[in-house]
Amino acid sequence: MKTGTSISNQNLARIAIVTAVLPLILLMPPRCQAADLFGPVEDYFANWFNRVDQIQSEQPHWMTPLVTVTPRLEEEYRYDQLWQTQPHGTALNNFGANKGLELIPFSPVELILSTPGYISRGGHVKASNGWADETFLIKYRLLAANEETGNYILTLFLGISAPTGDDPVSLRHTVYTPTIAFGKGWGNFDFQSTVADALPDGGLKRLGSPVAFNTTFQYHIPEFFMWPELETNYTWWPNGEREGKSQLFLTPGLILGRFHLWNRVRFVIGAGYQVAVTKDPQYNNGVILSVRTPF
Repeated sequence: MKTGTSISNQNLARIAIVTAVLPLILLMPPRCQAADLFGPVEDYFANWFNRVDQIQSEQPHWMTPLVTVTPRLEEEYRYDQLWQTQPHGTALNNFGANKGLELIPFSPVELILSTPGYISRGGHVKASNGWADETFLIKYRLLAANEETGNYILTLFLGISAPTGDDPVSLRHTVYTPTIAFGKGWGNFDFQSTVADALPDGGLKRLGSPVAFNTTFQYHIPEFFMWPELETNYTWWPNGEREGKSQLFLTPGLILGRFHLWNRVRFVIGAGYQVAVTKDPQYNNGVILSVRTPF
C-alpha cells in the first residue's frame, strides 16, 4: 500500500465475500439458521449419554483391571497412586500414574486424556522428582458381544507419550505404543489381555522398544460388589539398555464397585500388590491404589 488509507487486494476480497454472503444469511429463516448451524452440535451433546449407554450395552460389563488396560470402552475419571520399592534402596511414588479422563465420543471409539503423574524418588540416592510426560490413548473396538450374546471383545489401541515432562523423569522422546487387546468371559469369570510394543522416535539405544504382555484373570461376586483378580505383567526388551532382559510381575488385587453416587455417576476403588518373580526387574514390588468415577 502506498498510503495508510488505501485498501489492499486481500481486504477487497474479504469485503466482497462478506457482501455476497451476508444477505444470504440474513434472508435465511431464523429457525433454519439455528438448525443448520447449531442443531447437529446441540444434538450431539444432548444425546451424549444415550449414545454412551448404547455403545456400552454392546460389550461385556467387566471391571477395568488395576494394571491391564481393558479392551472395553469406558467413560470415567480415574486416579491411581503407586508406591514402588526399587533396587539399591530406592523408593518411587507416582501420584496420578498418568490416568485421567476417559471419554466415548462416538462408536466404537474411546479417548483417554491423561493427567501427567508426579514422580517422587527417594531412598539412599539423591531424590529426583518431576512431572511425567503427557500421554494419550485412543481405542477402536473391532468386535464385541455382551454377556447375553457371546461375552467377548477385541479392540485396537494406539498410545502416544509426548516428551513434556521434567528432565529427571521424562523419556525425552515421543513414544508410540500400538496394542491389541482382547477378552472373554464365562459367567462371573473373565480374562482380559493386551499385547503392546513401545516404539520411540529416537533414543532407541537407551529406551529400547519393549514388548509388554498383560493378562488379568477376574471373578465377579455381585452380592458384595467385589472383583478379585490376579494379573500377570510381563515385559521383554529386544534392544536398548535392557536388551535381552525380561521381567514378570504377579499382581493380586481386589476391586470394589460400581457403587451409585449420584444420577449416573458411580464409584470404584481397588488395590493390588505387585511382586517381581524374575531377576533384575525395574522395581522389586509395588502397591497400587486406584479410584474411579464412571459416568
